[in-house]
Amino acid sequence: MEKVFDSDDFPAEDAFSAWEKATADAVMPTSFKLIGTDVFRGRVSTMPLGAVQVSAMAYSSYLTRRTPKLIRVSDPEIFAFGVTGSGSHVIEQNHHRAAVRPGELLFFESSRPFETHADGECILIQFPRTLLPLPNRHVTRLICRALPGGQGMGRLLTAFLTHLAGDSTSYTPGDAARLGTVGLDLVTATLAHFLEREDDMPSDSRQRVLYMRITSFIERHLADSPLTAAEVAAAHHISVRSLHRIFQQHGVTVRSWIRGRRLDRCRRDLADPLKRHVPIHAIAARWGFPQPADFTRAFRTAHGITPSDYRNHVHRHGSRTGTQSQVPGAPGQGPADAFWR
Repeated sequence: MEKVFDSDDFPAEDAFSAWEKATADAVMPTSFKLIGTDVFRGRVSTMPLGAVQVSAMAYSSYLTRRTPKLIRVSDPEIFAFGVTGSGSHVIEQNHHRAAVRPGELLFFESSRPFETHADGECILIQFPRTLLPLPNRHVTRLICRALPGGQGMGRLLTAFLTHLAGDSTSYTPGDAARLGTVGLDLVTATLAHFLEREDDMPSDSRQRVLYMRITSFIERHLADSPLTAAEVAAAHHISVRSLHRIFQQHGVTVRSWIRGRRLDRCRRDLADPLKRHVPIHAIAARWGFPQPADFTRAFRTAHGITPSDYRNHVHRHGSRTGTQSQVPGAPGQGPADAFWR
């Protein structure tokens, strides 16, 4: 994320006007009015992902309006999906009024007037309307509707946006474009889910989203032993053969993906000072390695060091340097898997 605005960088009397200009450039032009205070506090960071952009925002209480006049003057013709992090958010658009609670999702657009009373934090993903591969007549039904962000597709989209908002990784332009595709796929799948029109999604988008749903399921069940390909396939109503084919398209097997993620969880726990008293065999068993000798071999193969030596090194030097996973195809090897790190 790149900082676009921080009220701490301006004199108090200039911060609010600077915020209005910064958000006009970063998101869309709107008019603002402070509510209940004369001093504005806020910040904006953005991450361009090709034609898609993710923005993380925090702000003190204000009223904002996007009027017909502002739309005539400048309309980027974008859709935006936001996940609220904290505070109060009330928006009116398209003859609907939504009071959005923390953790909920909100879908809105730049080409219709809206009014918002906001105080808190949010993360936005925005993109040109023309990139959304769903019929506009259906999509408009969800404008200005509070949608759950803690389950199903909403949870996947929230996890993706939250990861990027807190990410310090530097991506190449190619990586950024691929992450933009991932974000647009998740937005499309989330809207299609709430509209009950999954069949309207392009087949390649459906396949990419299915892969993300499967890997999300595996992440949530890594501590389950055994976690088999048959169990994963059954949970997603596909055959085991289809499951293997999906992972082969990403250059990895189901077994090695699960094994790689479990080794990463073990590595994280071994480096945690609060878990220093927990025996190594207990950490291994928790993440699906019931045999200590098997775990030691797998960990050394993946990280080039034994679990005990790794733990001693990390707690002695206070870092995790030199311990990047070498498991072929493990999550974190490419931008599409970045938010599973």
